Amino acid sequence: MKNIPLKLAILASGSGSNLQVLIDKQLNNELNIDIACVICNKENAYALTRAKSANINTFIIDKDDTGKPYKRVEFEQRALDILRQLQPDLVVLAGFMKILTPLFIGGVNNDLNIPMINLHPSILPAYKGLDTHARVLKSGERLHGCSVHLVTEELDAGQILTQSVLIVKPNDTPTTLQERVHALEHTLLPRTIDFIIKGVIDLDDVKQIYQFFSHK
Repeated sequence: MKNIPLKLAILASGSGSNLQVLIDKQLNNELNIDIACVICNKENAYALTRAKSANINTFIIDKDDTGKPYKRVEFEQRALDILRQLQPDLVVLAGFMKILTPLFIGGVNNDLNIPMINLHPSILPAYKGLDTHARVLKSGERLHGCSVHLVTEELDAGQILTQSVLIVKPNDTPTTLQERVHALEHTLLPRTIDFIIKGVIDLDDVKQIYQFFSHK
């Protein structure tokens, strides 16, 4: 059983650099994973090109047959149908820029009983949401980084699994800081998934602990 790859479904919106890291580690047998699909809400996202080049199933949920963008509920229902069909072991939000509603989050966590993690560019619980690099610089913070956490219905508020930290340089700009945090992300995400594979992180235990403390 230990040799069975962890089956992943990845949601992405942009260039897919973190997706590429996972693809490379899968192809090089450095991480015991099977990327079953990439679901994308942008038809021109480069993440789709990366996935197709690796012969990974891709699903674009952007516009309907008339060219009209899907409403959020339509996107989520279609994405849930895909996950229901593929039954992955883990859903990974990697550069996914659409805020998900309780419909999708509850559908994945509860109805399908699939754990879902997100890679966020800040040292949570600080700087939830968007534009984290500019906000960190504006505040004068000395430390910045990224976090992998469980996805819950509250934005960027699920139990933190892992974090990576860097020191903000005096000459950093939002662009340079983003690039430096990206480098951390490319190490942190696969390492976190490897921890899950090896049982260093037990997601069932983490969920129970999180639920216990969140209801106290």
